[in-house]
Amino acid sequence: MALRLLYLIFLRLAGWLVLLGRSQRSKEAEILALRHQLAVLRRQVARPQLAWADRAVISALARLLSLEGRRRLFVTPGTLLRWHADLVRRRWTFKRRSQGRPRTRGTIRALDTSSGPGESAVGLPADRRGTRRSGLPGRGLHGWLILKKAGIDPAPRRARPTWSEFLRAQATGILACDFFHCDTVLFKRLCCLVVMEISTRRVHVLGVTEHPTGPWVAQQARNLMIELGDRAEGFTFLIRDRDTKFTTMFDEVFAAAGIRILKTPPRAPRANAFAERWICGLRRELLDRILIVNARHLRRVLAIYEIHFNEHRPHRSLGQAAPLRALPDAVKDDIEVIRRDRLGGLIHEYAQVA
Repeated sequence: MALRLLYLIFLRLAGWLVLLGRSQRSKEAEILALRHQLAVLRRQVARPQLAWADRAVISALARLLSLEGRRRLFVTPGTLLRWHADLVRRRWTFKRRSQGRPRTRGTIRALDTSSGPGESAVGLPADRRGTRRSGLPGRGLHGWLILKKAGIDPAPRRARPTWSEFLRAQATGILACDFFHCDTVLFKRLCCLVVMEISTRRVHVLGVTEHPTGPWVAQQARNLMIELGDRAEGFTFLIRDRDTKFTTMFDEVFAAAGIRILKTPPRAPRANAFAERWICGLRRELLDRILIVNARHLRRVLAIYEIHFNEHRPHRSLGQAAPLRALPDAVKDDIEVIRRDRLGGLIHEYAQVA
């Protein structure tokens, strides 16, 4: 495939050298003839089949065309993004595994829905049902699903609060961190560490690297504490998953500032829903719509998106205000709104004229 691409590039360069010796009138006549031939072929071929080398050459030449000329191409930006996603999928192919937990055996379901001697099944906590009596480890959400399908009501209230209740009560003092990855045009996987202040939804993009290690993650934590400064005293908890990149050095940086580490349960992304939701929005709004060249390019793009998210993007939980910008007290009917484009028009920001 690489030889085919080099061959096509050589043909195009040779064609440009030939065009230098021809007159302008001859070139325009050939262009008109080629356009007519292309119109005839489009009436007969619904969807042409292109190799990846053909798409690469056409995409490179498209930068030299005018806006009207690009619209005549049968390769659209969506095609380029889909083509890159297909190549990334082939590059990072892992062994397929069944999604979720394995299917529960019928004997275990029968134990969960049954009650012991002298017990009433209604209202019993899941950890006191058949799984505990049989010596099997009780699984909170797993047992709850079994009981719900069997039509058995849960206990009125557990002794401990749920994750949602805990987060709402302690939001002013919680940080949430998580990793996400981005695949470049050259199929290199870059990892990025992000931290969110849950109370204000403010995001801190700490760093981008190709090889995340324990010392690198710990250094990013130190940089975050320096950036927070005196505000670090207002935080009490840090929510993170059980990734091995979060080493003891990482935890000690926050423990020195009086911040307690809360590890989410295995395979429970909802326990860190705020960071997961931000990463989902980042992919949908930015990374799925742009091709990243290298780590330097990703840092610049994330820096622009971080400013947009913290200073301009409205949040429903904040009354449609941005984390670092409050809404005006009064909104007039005759206001003038201007639009600013970010990342070449990929993101739009709207603001009132003072």
